[in-house]
Amino acid sequence: MVMDVTQEHMKTGTSTLGICYKGGAVVGADHRATMGHFIANKSVKKLFQIDENLALTTAGLVGHAQSLSRTLAAETTLFRLKRGKKMTVEAAATLTANILLGRPYWVQLLIVGCDDTGPSVYSIDGAGGSIPDDYCATGSGSPYMYGVLEDGYKTGMTQKAALSLAVRALSASGQRDSASGNGMDLAVINNKDGFRQLSESEVSALVDSLK
Repeated sequence: MVMDVTQEHMKTGTSTLGICYKGGAVVGADHRATMGHFIANKSVKKLFQIDENLALTTAGLVGHAQSLSRTLAAETTLFRLKRGKKMTVEAAATLTANILLGRPYWVQLLIVGCDDTGPSVYSIDGAGGSIPDDYCATGSGSPYMYGVLEDGYKTGMTQKAALSLAVRALSASGQRDSASGNGMDLAVINNKDGFRQLSESEVSALVDSLK
């Protein structure tokens, strides 16, 4: 996540990911925000709940990311109130892509969630492209995370295995990418319980289990 708005520093310095497992999805992000090579903040929020069944992760400029999270949360809530049902993950991804087409945003996003069709992860680029996948990583830490995800991901994996894989991937990026680190946020989304963000103690226990 980048806190400078000059052209020189418009980079997606961050690590976020989404992973589908059997019955749900895991979503996670690190905490670090940078201004060039300077660590500007160690506790930036990059993982947002945008509805009962949907999450957004953000890489890019902080202001753009926060504005988009507020807009999406408002739109999905209005949809649910008007239609009497929750927006699907695909519809939320399409909505996000359409918003990005309207004006330039220096962001790279993930829309992660679960609906009647199952769990989904969509990667949204700053030009409005929307691509679904079983798992995805964004930001400057993504090359390190993909090394872990490609090796460890299995179709139909359990929630426990998906959480462990997410922690391994985020830990790898935090160790090798200077723009990522300072801990992580993790959440699980499924049709039974909706969105649930893990507590700090739960995240710490997962990190400790890998040592």
